[in-house]
Amino acid sequence: MTNLIQEGSKVILYLGYNNLHVIKAKVNEVYQTKFGALKHNDLIGKEFGSKIICTKGYVHALSVIPELWTLALPHRTQILYMADISLILLELDIKPGSIVIEAGTGSGSLSHSIIRSLRPNGHLYTFEFHELRSNLARNEFEEHDLSQFVTVQHRDVLSNGFEHENIADAVFLDLPAPWNAIEHVMKVLKKTGGRLCTFSPCIEQVQRTCQRLHMNNFEEINTVECLRRIHEFRYQHRSKIRFTADQNQEEIIDRKSNKREPDDDDGNEEEETTTNKKLKNDSETTTKRQPQETESTLTAIGPLVMPGHTGYLTFAYIKQE
Repeated sequence: MTNLIQEGSKVILYLGYNNLHVIKAKVNEVYQTKFGALKHNDLIGKEFGSKIICTKGYVHALSVIPELWTLALPHRTQILYMADISLILLELDIKPGSIVIEAGTGSGSLSHSIIRSLRPNGHLYTFEFHELRSNLARNEFEEHDLSQFVTVQHRDVLSNGFEHENIADAVFLDLPAPWNAIEHVMKVLKKTGGRLCTFSPCIEQVQRTCQRLHMNNFEEINTVECLRRIHEFRYQHRSKIRFTADQNQEEIIDRKSNKREPDDDDGNEEEETTTNKKLKNDSETTTKRQPQETESTLTAIGPLVMPGHTGYLTFAYIKQE
């Protein structure tokens, strides 16, 4: 894949944090952004990652990589984000040469990350029961030069299975009733066994799936919820506590008080009291005039409200022979 933007290339325009736009470079076309007009002719021939000058600012022209595509893709369904995707790739042990089955192509967010992980000699078979969505996903893979690594099929796997047998190292299910596809999963996994991951938004779906996995002798069954908690780091400044401050002044007051004679009359007591108050006031004044020492501590502050729930990932392994 060339690093130069050509006519027809898919380009992700980075305008700012969480502000990405996807365009296809065409000669003499103009795209309007918040930084003014962007001429496509200024894109063609430039390297991906270049800064492109607009009439009122600039944007960055980036290539289509899975992380950026997940943020910029057109949503045809709810999608998985990188926190869940990274965990799925790890637990399914997807690597170059892996054969992966995906049921529920959706918007293709996970598919792009799977393809990158299994290249150059692996393959993804992805199934989508909605015909229009399957056609759109197939076109996107072709535009991104990924069609040699993926096969998109319009098929209801819950009713009809996967059409393949004993080819997959790993299977991912994003279905409304994944427990009804477990028997199909066992047929499509290699005879030596393989790994399975299901995605379900509700815990009741997870319970039924786990029951069916147990019935079919799957092992290492575990369910996780991957949540992202963003902490804000701050330095807290506070006055340093001095426990020995004013010790000398207190000793002076005590010595003055002890000098009082036992047979002093009330007049002397009033003088002693006045003297003690004066010494204490002087001590407080001296303390106030002294600059206070401060100390700083690095603290982490979590969010008051957690972001919404994404879903539950259930992982399992089966060794068939």
